[in-house]
Amino acid sequence: MEIAHSLSIALQSHQPLIIATIITLLSLLLAVLSFFKRPHKSNAFGPATSADKEEEKEVTSLSSCNGTSDSAAFVKGGSAGPAEEDMVTADLSKVVAERQSGASMMEQLVPEITTHVLSYLDYPSLCRLSMTNSLMRKAANDDNAWKALYHKDFTLEQDSVTPVNGWKAYYAATRAIMKVNTEFFNIIRVRSLPAMSRFWLNSDYVKCVHASGELFSGYNAVIQSWQLEFNWEQGVDFQVRDVRARVLTDMAWVTMKTYVDMNNGAFNMTNIFEFHHGQWYLVHHHSSVMPADGDMEQ
Repeated sequence: MEIAHSLSIALQSHQPLIIATIITLLSLLLAVLSFFKRPHKSNAFGPATSADKEEEKEVTSLSSCNGTSDSAAFVKGGSAGPAEEDMVTADLSKVVAERQSGASMMEQLVPEITTHVLSYLDYPSLCRLSMTNSLMRKAANDDNAWKALYHKDFTLEQDSVTPVNGWKAYYAATRAIMKVNTEFFNIIRVRSLPAMSRFWLNSDYVKCVHASGELFSGYNAVIQSWQLEFNWEQGVDFQVRDVRARVLTDMAWVTMKTYVDMNNGAFNMTNIFEFHHGQWYLVHHHSSVMPADGDMEQ
């Protein structure tokens, strides 16, 4: 009896603590049940694709840089108050506007300064720049920039020329004909008659004047003359200087100075090309001995 009486007294003294504990446990149980029974919110914008996820990631990163970390929750479908929603919407609009305009320091320059800056770029750099965005592509395709690059890479001549398809196309055509002209001298170095035969246009009006002054007319005669040249000369190491090219729609000519020996063997050369079936062919070659300084004075 004494034990039961003592237990009853103990329970009565701790009754408030026991009740509080029971209420706490019931509250936790109800919270857990409500969490599992709560329906998942669907994405208001439809299922997210991988591109959408990347877009969200980029926008979230940009928004966080602007100090609006709440915009991440808004983009991902979370809730936000009216003030927060307006702030996030304005922030996202700013991001979209910056992407559409491609805003950068370079693009804010006036056209004259932009052209001057672009004139310091070489051909590959200018081409890579044109692939960055629409505004830079427009700047990199500017005729003045390509005209400046043409004068820097090729010649200051032809300043008064107005290319039909613009200076960018004219630069590309000049670059192509320069490459073809270089191939002509590579063929001479290796003395390849088959390559020289393919290099010339197979026509009866092609002509070749060698340094000896002898004229050869017609495809067969021209190729035979080169066969004699290759059999006669043992190996020629020369340098090509002062190369100048003029390119039209389907015809181009290149003038240059060739030095076999920097002291003695100097020649003026002219190559004329025609464009047929998507390829440049040589139709006229003229080589003449360059007068010495003493001969010019006389």
